[in-house]
Amino acid sequence: MSASAVLDPGSFRDPGGRIFRVGEKVFRSVTGSAASNFARAEESGVMRKLVDRGRLVDFTDVTEQASQVGIEQADVLLSHPQIPFISYPYEWSFSVHKAAALAHLDLHLELLSQEFTLSDATAYNMQFDGTRPVHIDHLSIRPYEDGEIWAAHRQFCMQFLNPLLMWSMLDLQPNHWFRGSLEGIAPEDLAKLVPLRKRLNWTVLTHVIAQATLQNRSVQTTTGSSRYREARLPRSSFEGMLRGLRGAIAKMEVPSHKTVWGDYANNTSYAAPEAEAKHDLVKEVVAAIKPDLLYDLGCNTGDYSKSALEAGAGKVIGFDFDHGALEIAFKRAQLEQLDLLPLWLDAANPSPSQGWGEAERMGLAGRAKPDALLALAFIHHIAIGRNVPLDMAVDWLVSLAPAGVIEFPHKEDPMVQLLLSQRPDIFPDYRNETFAKLLSQRARIVKAVDVLPTRTLYWFERN
Repeated sequence: MSASAVLDPGSFRDPGGRIFRVGEKVFRSVTGSAASNFARAEESGVMRKLVDRGRLVDFTDVTEQASQVGIEQADVLLSHPQIPFISYPYEWSFSVHKAAALAHLDLHLELLSQEFTLSDATAYNMQFDGTRPVHIDHLSIRPYEDGEIWAAHRQFCMQFLNPLLMWSMLDLQPNHWFRGSLEGIAPEDLAKLVPLRKRLNWTVLTHVIAQATLQNRSVQTTTGSSRYREARLPRSSFEGMLRGLRGAIAKMEVPSHKTVWGDYANNTSYAAPEAEAKHDLVKEVVAAIKPDLLYDLGCNTGDYSKSALEAGAGKVIGFDFDHGALEIAFKRAQLEQLDLLPLWLDAANPSPSQGWGEAERMGLAGRAKPDALLALAFIHHIAIGRNVPLDMAVDWLVSLAPAGVIEFPHKEDPMVQLLLSQRPDIFPDYRNETFAKLLSQRARIVKAVDVLPTRTLYWFERN
């Protein structure tokens, strides 16, 4: 491997291939039996069909370039387009997770119809282009062997079904749990949370309770593994399981989210003068910077993400802590075909680098380099709501992108006063003048606009 080819630290689990990066290019090495499986899938035409339908990320066979790029231990070398932002299932809202699960099942059913199958069911193999889910692991695709069991059933349940059941059945957000348990939510753990009256639900009974029972028995016996290897599953039953799961997941909704979209459609107003002023500055900044990738911190329902896209931003990754707002933003992006992916973020505790070697799943800061950011009605939530000193909050925002817009709500702003209403004011430095000074020490203030007597927008460009 050449010094310029950098091994992706998260691609070690499949011995049949690894991911490398050479500058902005992404390569996948394929070796041994995985190369044979890939050749059969490619020759059948199923790979190209999936790419053409947007279900599988594109690929080009560049094996002849292996020596040139210094990746010589490869029977096949593929190049892939770069995913602008790698997201993880513990950052997904309910609808994002549901879209990924349905796309995974649709992909598997189509593969079975073409005599192929998926060797695993990890949610980390599903990524998003805007709101469109796409599978990124070509080496998961292999020929189907008649009568084989679904070896990845438990993995699918842990990483797709069980988080969705937590949302829809228990109205619990699984993000913190999933982030603390990267393999997902085990059936034997979820089973303990399911109330008796909900255990007779067919999906819960067969995919949670039964699995939990089998798992508990397997740790008490030495014959479980040999029986598992001898088990057979007719193809019709295999497809029936996938269709049954698809039907169940398609019907899932979050009880507390039922009225969110309707309330939003009825109550949204774009007429407020301050909102128009904010839209105008966002469009002015984006038109000047022309960012390929823009972060919208505190994206809420995606209003300003949309303005940024209309002004020329290539792609927006939105972040918010409010799952109700994220649901609206995702559905809105789907309906209006916005190149926006809204993700869940606790800004005071963003996703860290973790997993094997503390590098398998990258932290927020290491996954992308946005060209610009928006942080509108955001900074007071971390500076006052989470006690992050103002200088540290400015440091973090300016470190994320070389340019952007930060809105500073003054101490007298009603929303700031609301945050202070049930606690002592221990924030003497939280002042507009202080913020402007701190920002100017780290970046050039291109423009400052008072959109209200208590709110100022700052267009900054990093020094």
